[in-house]
Amino acid sequence: MRHNKVLTLLTLSVFLVVLSCGNKQEGQAVAPAPPAPYPVTQLQAKTVTGYQNYPTNIEGVINSEVRAKTSGYIQKVLVDEGQKVRKGQVLFRLETQSLNQDAGAAKARVNVAQVEVNKLLPLVQKNIISPVQLETAKANLAQAKANYSSISANIGYGTIKSPVDGYVGAINFREGALVSPADPTALTTVSDISKVYAFFSLNEAQYLDFLQNAEGKNLKEKLANYSAIDLVLANGSTYSEKGKIETSTGQVNKNTGTVSLRAVFDNPNQLLTNGNSGTIKIPTVYENAIVVPQQATYEQQGNIMIFKLGEGNKIKTSIVKVKATVGNLYAIEAGIAPKDTIVVSGVGKLRDGMEISPKETDFEEVIKPIATLFKN
Repeated sequence: MRHNKVLTLLTLSVFLVVLSCGNKQEGQAVAPAPPAPYPVTQLQAKTVTGYQNYPTNIEGVINSEVRAKTSGYIQKVLVDEGQKVRKGQVLFRLETQSLNQDAGAAKARVNVAQVEVNKLLPLVQKNIISPVQLETAKANLAQAKANYSSISANIGYGTIKSPVDGYVGAINFREGALVSPADPTALTTVSDISKVYAFFSLNEAQYLDFLQNAEGKNLKEKLANYSAIDLVLANGSTYSEKGKIETSTGQVNKNTGTVSLRAVFDNPNQLLTNGNSGTIKIPTVYENAIVVPQQATYEQQGNIMIFKLGEGNKIKTSIVKVKATVGNLYAIEAGIAPKDTIVVSGVGKLRDGMEISPKETDFEEVIKPIATLFKN
């Protein structure tokens, strides 16, 4: 009996100890964690310049094909590829020995015909022979002269000259080659590359945007007033000279759905030449635009979303309409306003209605481009 009382007291003691520990733990419950800190900034209106890129092909302002005007073997090539030449400078000489022989024979026929005319002229004047005979002799003389002139011209065509000032391109035929006016390939091309043309195309929507961003009452004025453009070369460097858009077809090609434009660039150092490729950069200025860094946004079901800071430091999602992409920024058309405060980074961890601890960040710092650490 005594043993049972001791056991009962021991069990009761253990129960009281456990109950006391439980009550102690309840009194020490963990407090809620404070809101996490996130950088925020107040938006400002800012003027930014965006660029649209279009592939382009480069050509000299003058590209004149040099072709043979008569058939013959090339006797001498007097220039080299890439050489600067003047208008009228001799580029090729053709072998004209056989033509010289033909010219000698033709000249002899002219002399014979002239003698015949001279002989008949006094006889007609004395009414000894019919004037018809004299007219026939004169016709023979004219024909002989025309034949001689044709052969002489062909001899002259054997000396092939540059039609313009410029630079010699690829020479497609060398000494000993037989050439003729019917050859599909030109002897060479002489190009004036003191200035170069850059040809590029815009689709219909891009062309309408282009016109709407240019000042002027008509196409001519809009092209004249449009900003200077940049040319990015094939190696990724930006060409030192600014270009100007000169012409536009003004019509949408039914086959390609594009409008063709032409820009001109000065080329003082002949860095550019026929066949170069590159990228035209056309600037568009967005004045007093609301801009946000792309890292402050996220995409959801095709919409661009942003977190605005509300009362009580609670955030609220907002759909924004993007007008243009300018570097690392979005130019916003609708959805936010100047003076709104937004979360600028870490948005992937946030949810609508969350409370945060805002950390004020300078707007100019927020919109700075992110430095590229590695390049391919």
